[in-house]
Amino acid sequence: MYEAHDQAILEIFKESDLLTKNQLDELQLEHDRTAKPLADVILDSELIEKNPFFQAVADHLGMEYVSDPPKEVEKETVQVLQPSMARMYGVMPIAVSGGAMHALVIDPFNAQVTDDLTFALGKDVVLYVADPLRIREMIRDHYGEEDASVEDLLHEMEDTHFEIGEDASESDLEEAASQTPIIRFVNLVLSQAVRDQASDIHFEPFEDEFKIRYRIDGALYEMAPPPMSLAVPVTSRVKVIANLNISERRIPQDGRIKMTIAGHPVDLRVSTLPTQFGESVVLRVLDKSVVNLDLEALSMPDDVYEAVNEVIHLPNGIFIATGPTGSGKTTTLYSGLRKVNRVEKKILTAEDPVEYEIEGIMQVPVNSAVGLTFAKALRAFLRQDPDIIMVGEIRDLETAQIAIQASLTGHLVFSTLHTNDSSGAVTRLVDMGLEPYLMAASLEAVIAQRLVRRICKSCVASYEPSQSLISQLEIDPVEIGDKEFYYGKGCEDCNHSGYRGRLGLFEMLRISDGLRDLISDRAPALVLRQKALEEGMRTLRDDGLRNIFDGATTIEEVLKYT
Repeated sequence: MYEAHDQAILEIFKESDLLTKNQLDELQLEHDRTAKPLADVILDSELIEKNPFFQAVADHLGMEYVSDPPKEVEKETVQVLQPSMARMYGVMPIAVSGGAMHALVIDPFNAQVTDDLTFALGKDVVLYVADPLRIREMIRDHYGEEDASVEDLLHEMEDTHFEIGEDASESDLEEAASQTPIIRFVNLVLSQAVRDQASDIHFEPFEDEFKIRYRIDGALYEMAPPPMSLAVPVTSRVKVIANLNISERRIPQDGRIKMTIAGHPVDLRVSTLPTQFGESVVLRVLDKSVVNLDLEALSMPDDVYEAVNEVIHLPNGIFIATGPTGSGKTTTLYSGLRKVNRVEKKILTAEDPVEYEIEGIMQVPVNSAVGLTFAKALRAFLRQDPDIIMVGEIRDLETAQIAIQASLTGHLVFSTLHTNDSSGAVTRLVDMGLEPYLMAASLEAVIAQRLVRRICKSCVASYEPSQSLISQLEIDPVEIGDKEFYYGKGCEDCNHSGYRGRLGLFEMLRISDGLRDLISDRAPALVLRQKALEEGMRTLRDDGLRNIFDGATTIEEVLKYT
């Protein structure tokens, strides 16, 4: 409840006399410990009844509170709003009078809801605070469980023509983007993607077709393809809500959309790319309610978790997460930051861009266009008296040098690198031009990781894999013994893919005194790796085998990523 508004809730109850300062401090500590929304923590504590709680929220926002919403709403009132819009904005109409729609809203803090609905309906919109759980029930009761599918909407739009030429003017593009069927279609595509927990949405124009694809658990799935005539209006609509230049179609653009989908706030990072047949648009979905930034929730083996926990509590040094794009490096570092985020710690991050906003941490988006690079941000950080610094990625020698300088002057530095394994990260930094003795003195640990798909729990089954598949794992048959192998048969829950969700594979390299000597002597990655294995490091492949035998993933997934 009110996931993204912890700071606002804190301000409301600081101003009110409903809680004492000590009570609020204790609730804040509980919120930090559990990472539950502060509103839930307050209500679960039973220090306040629901009615005074929501009344305080309403008073703060200058809205009215409806303590007892009607069980039934007139059919004419319900029909004022499309089911897709009611679900997307988390809004339940309760009356229409004098040209205005009166409605209950799940997220009253989101001012965008009023603006969007006023524009879409051509009516004044008056919103009221009520218990979000009750509003969700009402939306479900009056609009049904599921939305119209994208296929249904495409069927409805068959008779509508959206012919827009390549040389269309800005006003033509704006007009096409603001047509109700286009707005409904884009909203539906976005809300379905969020509901299916997609990480990316791709709008791709080809010579004679327009494709829309979702990436779910690392794999791409294609939707029913919309007609080619929708390509320009749909991409224009996405650009309008991302505040991009709608008439500029010759150069790449980047933007951001903040929306409320199914009553909770979602961030979408937008990237456009001019192609031979029009603009390709990709949206990265950053849904805070799906990503769990608890270190405990990352499915790390116990020894890796303990090692990470030890490193993030060190007073100084460098901690690096490495792996390919989309392997969860940033999530691991964020989870570490969340764990050490205390009042007595000053934490600064430089990111490109800021993916998740974490309360109590100063986050700086780097902007190369105005000269704010990682190196420049890092240099400024050192004058801001921080305890912990996170730099999104070490891309060049200058950034690496300042990171080392920061760690040697008493700061703990988190960062990411793109290498295949943990020992490769050490040699990559030396190849950049860093002095090996400085590396040896400052580097504390490297965690390499991959994300593999998790077998769907609803259709998991044991099976006998072929001998050639087992031989690719390169393990001793004695080690396999009578262990069982599992796969997902495919069901409704997992879209017949056999997989649902993902889990991490981890390889944790702690820098021991023996490794420091080898780094100082410019030892190659293979030698460092051999030494780490002698000291007990488990490889990504070993962690993959653990997950195979636990029935969490398949042989194919582990072979693909390790």
